Amino acid sequence: MSITRFQPQRRVLLAAAGTLMLAYGLPAHAQGGGAAEPIRVGGTLPLTGPLAPVGGIHKVAAEVFVDALNKRGGLLGRKVELMLLDDQSQPGNARTLYERLITREKVDLLMGPYGTSSIIAAMGVAQRFNKLFIQSSLGDPSLAPYEMQFPALPLGPEPRLADTEVLLDAYASTTTPPKTIAFVTSKFPSALDLAKGGQEIAAKRGLKTVLSLEYEFGTRDFGGIAARIKDAAPDLLWSGAVGLEAAQLLDAMKRIDYQPARQFHLFPAPGPTVSNPQAGGLTTLTWFEDHAPFTQNAGAAEFVAAYNERVKAAGLAWPHVDYQAAAEFAAWQILEAAAKGVGRLDDKAMAAWLRANPVDTVLGTRRFDGKFNSGAADTKIKQAQNGKWVTVWPPKFRPSGAAFVAP
Repeated sequence: MSITRFQPQRRVLLAAAGTLMLAYGLPAHAQGGGAAEPIRVGGTLPLTGPLAPVGGIHKVAAEVFVDALNKRGGLLGRKVELMLLDDQSQPGNARTLYERLITREKVDLLMGPYGTSSIIAAMGVAQRFNKLFIQSSLGDPSLAPYEMQFPALPLGPEPRLADTEVLLDAYASTTTPPKTIAFVTSKFPSALDLAKGGQEIAAKRGLKTVLSLEYEFGTRDFGGIAARIKDAAPDLLWSGAVGLEAAQLLDAMKRIDYQPARQFHLFPAPGPTVSNPQAGGLTTLTWFEDHAPFTQNAGAAEFVAAYNERVKAAGLAWPHVDYQAAAEFAAWQILEAAAKGVGRLDDKAMAAWLRANPVDTVLGTRRFDGKFNSGAADTKIKQAQNGKWVTVWPPKFRPSGAAFVAP
């Protein structure tokens, strides 16, 4: 398991007692000069394994934030060091590594991992040690009763219903709303729960479910699944795909010369999906894209510019900000606001401050009232159009001149 220590502008060599030592590997008190020790924030991300394409996005976004924070003087007058471990897309690894971060590495603060299962595993550790836990991607808030956890994404308390509600609202606005729907989903915990909630909403709205199919998370061969979808011939495909699964399913459908008239994919890797030749018209959820009006949110314009520059240098396949990157950045904005609001590093006091105060972020103003500290739902729908993601619903979030393209 790899470890990344991110400390901008400190990668220099110091000569001390006749030995060369990396400055970013030394405690500040050992470096001399009376400098305050850095604030160490620990967390994990899936830098390898099936979730790595999205984990890399979160890593770059975190580094962009820490770099900018340190350039403007750090947090509470101290530089910030990110200690990032690779959980290899495995929840068991996340649990072990968060214990290590707290007990052995003795980090000051925590930042949550990516992916529902890993978040739940890490949250259990945070709860045992009474640590503030801010996370950016938990798809099922009901799995997070811990009072000191705070979600960056404005999912609301019941995304299992609200996400499909907003999706069907979008399609209901077209001249030919779908009458039949197929639910094909990964068994990834949040995807499976959202699919089941989606079926409830579809039934309530009078849509006929013509296929309900589940597959193991990490599946790569979608040939049989594609054939089942083609046979069902739904007006709308609701796909609970995670990461690269969406692009793999698109490829499998292409091989049998089939493309649904309308298709929705839940948590696709943004670059590989939107650049797929079969992706035209595909929809998915969003909470931020790199176009107006989102770029008018707090810190968004600067974040977009810095992220796009860094992600190109990192060689990521999709050199643009989307909601995954923005959610990670917003989580750090929330952490900074809590520390500044309290004026010290105190997990319980920072949690109390967040429950009582709104925070302006790149995702808009976040409030943490209601069940699971979730605040109100603010989910949107975006569509793949000409190789780009465009927010299409609700209409007020569309960029100038954009429209929802649907049969």
